Amino acid sequence: MARSSKAVDLSSERETVRAPSSAEYLKMLGQKVRDARARHGMTRRMLAHDSGISERYLAQLETGRGNFSIVLLRRLARAIDVPVAELVSDEPPLPVEYTLMSERLRRLKPDELSEAAAILTERFGDRSGRAERIALIGLRGAGKTTLGTALARYLGWRFVEMSREIEAEAGVSVNEIFDLWGQAAYRRYERRALERILRMPPRMVLATGGGLVSEPATFERLLDSFFTIWVRTTPREHWDRVIRQGDLRVKGSGDTEALSDMRRILAQREALYGKADARLQTSGKTEKQSLRELIRLLPGNP
Repeated sequence: MARSSKAVDLSSERETVRAPSSAEYLKMLGQKVRDARARHGMTRRMLAHDSGISERYLAQLETGRGNFSIVLLRRLARAIDVPVAELVSDEPPLPVEYTLMSERLRRLKPDELSEAAAILTERFGDRSGRAERIALIGLRGAGKTTLGTALARYLGWRFVEMSREIEAEAGVSVNEIFDLWGQAAYRRYERRALERILRMPPRMVLATGGGLVSEPATFERLLDSFFTIWVRTTPREHWDRVIRQGDLRVKGSGDTEALSDMRRILAQREALYGKADARLQTSGKTEKQSLRELIRLLPGNP
């Protein structure tokens, strides 16, 4: 889509979070390699021996002048026993306590992980007021907006749609956010919008975007602050509803390919959606039937 002059002006005024330049990033990567090598008591020569990478090449990397391939970085990470993700991340280093806890959690079985998460939530989470904040999550086409609007009307509460709040935060449409700044900027606006929503009075029903669950910090905040319900249906019904809504994101996609993509997305997000407090299956049901079931899922209902 064409960029409006207004949107272009806003790109410098609104989206102030700047990613590091290539030179800054390479310098930061080199510093991480030096720090990791120092923690392990390794000289550059020792690291060159263990990784099979020349000292000259390592020196270039550590001084911010090297641009390694992912294959070489993988060899380097293995040699100093550091996850590749930790090296390539442009986030500041995490505290030692976080690293030690991650290792402890890594050894737990799935059911033990769930128990540990429940303990952490009970001890450190702030779940007050969740009964008066309802959030509907799920893939697009599940019926979150339709059911959320109907539920809010039934309860006499405010209905809030996350996409509209993101647009208010950015000052441009969702399509323009993606066009101007991309996915990462959208997720930042999504997090800011959620924090602003949480400052609103309670007694609200929130319809979230389908991909919110893929951003751990935002999703964790939502789970802590809202009673969440996963609104779900079959991939075929998801697809049919999206087509009826005229969703531009699937415009021009072949039916078979797009449906396969939707199945793949749903499969990848299923474990995340499954963290909701309740689930509502809308497949083959009318809006009234789904609303009745949704009401029965609310906190305090038998």
